[in-house]
Amino acid sequence: MSTDSGTGHGLGWVWRLWAVALAFLAVTLLRSRQVDIPLRDAHGSILRARLVTSLVIFVVAVLVDAAWRTPRPGWSPRAAYRVLRERWTPCRVALLWSGLLAYHLVYFSYHNLKSWDVLNAPRDDLLTRMDRWLFLGHSPAVLLHDLLGRQVATHLLAAWYETFSPLVTVSFVAVPVLVTRPRNGYVFLASMTWVWILGTACYYLIPSLGPFHSEPQVFAGLPETVVTRNQALYMAQRAHLLADPSAPDAFAQVSAFASLHVGVAAVIMLMLAYYGRRRLFAVMVVYVAGTVVATVYLGWHFFVDDIAGVLIALLAVGLGHLTIRPREPLPRRRRTGTPAAS
Repeated sequence: MSTDSGTGHGLGWVWRLWAVALAFLAVTLLRSRQVDIPLRDAHGSILRARLVTSLVIFVVAVLVDAAWRTPRPGWSPRAAYRVLRERWTPCRVALLWSGLLAYHLVYFSYHNLKSWDVLNAPRDDLLTRMDRWLFLGHSPAVLLHDLLGRQVATHLLAAWYETFSPLVTVSFVAVPVLVTRPRNGYVFLASMTWVWILGTACYYLIPSLGPFHSEPQVFAGLPETVVTRNQALYMAQRAHLLADPSAPDAFAQVSAFASLHVGVAAVIMLMLAYYGRRRLFAVMVVYVAGTVVATVYLGWHFFVDDIAGVLIALLAVGLGHLTIRPREPLPRRRRTGTPAAS
């Protein structure tokens, strides 16, 4: 059988993804020993709850996939059920969930490494100087505040920024389900895996907290939103971890360089181009651009963080393709808008 079908031999691409995930876990365990802090699943929200959520999204996506692939005319619930049974064999389900579990392992490791990054001295002054140099001595956040105003735009961009979590939670499950071949779905999972790994490396390369902390006066005039509440929460979490790293609930979530809101969104954007989904790609271009504006305006990130986010997204997609399809060049163009073309 074809190795692309996911039902036969030649599944080296599955083991390569797991090799990446296990290597990253090994790095995480080594860092855990260095800082003398055990791996933690903060209130079950990083691993346990996300596995349950992924299962729910998987079931919904599989039902949508079967309904979408049922031929028309002649569509009926019975025909859709027949397509469901033929396409979603136990082997295919196991193959996809193997990839999802590898992704979750990397995501869990990423969050622990990110938490421990707050033990490193922040270098926000360096990033501030880089932003000022890029914008001829001006703060890009102040320029956006003056351009867009400090009231309505704050609430709109805060809402925009908060769409990131549901976007990622749905996409990393739904995309591998909806593409035609499991191996093509694994390219997406591998790319998403690599962007978290590369982002973690950037956190440790230049530890930082973000403009909202290093230049609070710039953002003092913005109205309170869920973003400002989260920023206060993250700084309280950081202070708690620094005060008592051994506390069971000590877990931090703040790092600025690089912006993984931009990086992960850019991976989704690039993968839509990879699959030939041109209209969705155009939508994601707008989404990534809006996310760049939101991160700078709200003080989550320096502009150079966003540049780094786009760069690691490009690298992550290249590494994701290399991990799953090492002997094939990256596709430059899809002539059709359906994932089946790949």
